[in-house]
Amino acid sequence: MGILQLVLVPTSLYFSPETSVSQTVFTLKSMMTIVSITSLNHPDLTPYRTLRQSVEQFRKGLFIAEGTIVVQRLLESTHTIVSVLITPEWLEEYRDRLAARSEHMTVFVGKKELLNTIVGYNLHQSIMALGKMPEQETLETVLTKSVSPHLFVAIDGLANAENIGVLVRNCAAFGVHAILVGETSSSPYLRRAVRNSMGTVFKMPVVHCTTIVESMKALQRSHQFKIFAAHPHTDEQKIQHTDFSGNCCLVFGSEGSGVSRQVLSVCDTHVAIPMQSGVDSLNVASANAVFLYEVMRQRGQF
Repeated sequence: MGILQLVLVPTSLYFSPETSVSQTVFTLKSMMTIVSITSLNHPDLTPYRTLRQSVEQFRKGLFIAEGTIVVQRLLESTHTIVSVLITPEWLEEYRDRLAARSEHMTVFVGKKELLNTIVGYNLHQSIMALGKMPEQETLETVLTKSVSPHLFVAIDGLANAENIGVLVRNCAAFGVHAILVGETSSSPYLRRAVRNSMGTVFKMPVVHCTTIVESMKALQRSHQFKIFAAHPHTDEQKIQHTDFSGNCCLVFGSEGSGVSRQVLSVCDTHVAIPMQSGVDSLNVASANAVFLYEVMRQRGQF
């Protein structure tokens, strides 16, 4: 079909009336298989057809990356890529980068109009990828990988995937060593979180905690961490008067009720950002950025 012109060995050409998918399959020396599609009925395209079921995909250890920047950062990462869904035009742009990967992956190639039917609107950047989540990190592994003074961020009851994605991007920008995800929080590997993180989640260690309170206690007990709760309704301490120079974990709560009482009871200090004009709180991702900037400022990083 002229989609690829270099290092191609055609293996088969067939039409399947059961799935209404016409496929031309090529295999590259890099273990990449190109499949030209005319419909979305191929069984391996199920994750793309069910984009709104990202929680179910997460339970299977899978995630979707969408858009050129996010997919590019996935290609640059060590995460395993299962497949890519792409238009012929973007395949020409990404051909060498896809071929450079060492794992076997299937690259489904379809017209932009076909890919638009997945999301229900006109895609600006017609490229998506299905990846496997990395092996679960533990507190001990992330502590071993990072240097003192450690800087962790924990999320408690945070459900909005877009907010989580921006928070992850902030953490990557400000040098956070790991993100601890509480049992009541959504995962940074949900599709919208991955998208809003702009792919920075691929280089951010994430610990999905069985019990966030116990994880925080372990940091306090064994690693001399101070746990700071971002709490807009406290008079206990203001951010500019808080010492963040040692090992610390910053805790951010849900969009509606903030950090839960159970988690607050474990925190060493409740810290507020001073505000004016009757505004009593910030969006959680905005508050996260303010806290991380202050930490880096105190540590002489700016």
